[in-house]
Amino acid sequence: MRIRWRRLAIVFIILGAVAQLVRPNRTNPPTDPNRTIQASLKNADGVVAVLDRSCRDCHSNQTEWRWYTNVAPTSWLMAYGVKEGRRAVNFSEWAGYSADQQRALLAASCTDATEGKMPGVYAWLRPETRLSAGDIKTICSAAR
Repeated sequence: MRIRWRRLAIVFIILGAVAQLVRPNRTNPPTDPNRTIQASLKNADGVVAVLDRSCRDCHSNQTEWRWYTNVAPTSWLMAYGVKEGRRAVNFSEWAGYSADQQRALLAASCTDATEGKMPGVYAWLRPETRLSAGDIKTICSAAR
């Protein structure tokens, strides 16, 4: 029985080491400051601050790739989450959306924040990204 557990442990260690060799793309595309939501909503400092603190890592080209994004399988999950987050809405490319799209994206952000979908499990790794009731109110006010 002990030998079986030892072999199983060795297999998991080898698989874990091999998994570290699979490196996802963790790049930040260049950002034109004039196209960002910060440039578009200069007078809405409250919502910009909330989005910058809680949403930037997954929904902009300014992701802060922390140490744990180098360790598989977290690296794979983070790279996938950022890719999908940027695809859903990219606050670094805000000027590329039409006014109707911008309103719809802010409304969707309000809905997701209200329902607790965002920032989701990411808040376990980065507790400062959690949205307070006031933060959610700020996002929803900007959506109106």
